[in-house]
Amino acid sequence: MKKQKFIITFLLLLIGGVYFANGQSNYTENKDIISLIEKKREYNKRNGTGYRIQLYNGLEKRARSFRGRFHVEFPGVYTKLSYTAPEWKIQVGNYKTRLQADRALNKIREKFNGAIVVPL
Repeated sequence: MKKQKFIITFLLLLIGGVYFANGQSNYTENKDIISLIEKKREYNKRNGTGYRIQLYNGLEKRARSFRGRFHVEFPGVYTKLSYTAPEWKIQVGNYKTRLQADRALNKIREKFNGAIVVPL
């Protein structure tokens, strides 16, 4: 008696699992979802995703000074000097994840203690 109940329960669970697994596969083949995913990928390519480390935000002369010091201390790391009225910003690095940016920040803060991580 117990064996029959166990076998029936097992078969019902197996059939239900196959039914639900088959139902989920239909959603991934939907053209609207595929189109939406492609649009999201294009948006990410144009606008960028990730993080940078901001060393300074303020006067132009001091921003250029920070940039020069950074090149001496960390050669080969990408730097970006930008102007957003009324201040200049010096941002460094291109990091895909917050974890990568935080690891680099720990090294950079030894020389530039006011550095912060900012999203792109």
